[in-house]
Amino acid sequence: MPLPSAPQKSKARNEILIKGLTIALIGIIILLAPVFKPESGIAQLFAQSHIVGWFALVLGLAFIGQHLWVRFKK
Repeated sequence: MPLPSAPQKSKARNEILIKGLTIALIGIIILLAPVFKPESGIAQLFAQSHIVGWFALVLGLAFIGQHLWVRFKK
């Protein structure tokens, strides 16, 4: 099985960064939704799902950290 070339590795690292940013953004939206729409029923739903928001934020930051770790390790 051939090893991945440099452009393939770079593309994979960039995909991890994009996934990390997307997941972190989703987590931030879930956590901040009740602040901007406090009277809505959807805000109550988001307020009850704060654990999911924190998990998404931490997971996204972990992906971003992994990308930065590999990038600056060289």
